[in-house]
Amino acid sequence: MIEYVFFAGAAAGTGWLMRRKHRRRQAGAPVPGIPCMARRPAGSGRWRSGRVYADQGAARWVPGRGEPVVLTGGRATGVRVPSVKEGISINPGSRIVTVTFEGDGGGDGAGAAMEIAVMPLDLRELLTAVPQADPESTSETS
Repeated sequence: MIEYVFFAGAAAGTGWLMRRKHRRRQAGAPVPGIPCMARRPAGSGRWRSGRVYADQGAARWVPGRGEPVVLTGGRATGVRVPSVKEGISINPGSRIVTVTFEGDGGGDGAGAAMEIAVMPLDLRELLTAVPQADPESTSETS
């Protein structure tokens, strides 16, 4: 009988701690930036988690570890869904935006590209932060 009292007390204590943690998260301000995963160069490398910040007109991707990547010279050239293989390492419901850097793309040379995976609800916010390429300029180079 004493075991039931002990388990009821443990359950009540656990519920109280979880409720307290949930209320603390609710009271906090939202975290700035767009949560995403990116890989550089596009099509190879591994996906790294981070956030895209679009403050003061200069978009940048800040990974969880490492140096931030400035997206100022980048243009969003395409949006696609992840393949089955990519869906294993990133969320299969996300959308992948290919960002191409014109000219000197951060020291990687002309035509350097990176891919940024975001959730569909964050896609519009990312496309406003990173300008889209003109459709006629991409068809002329093809």
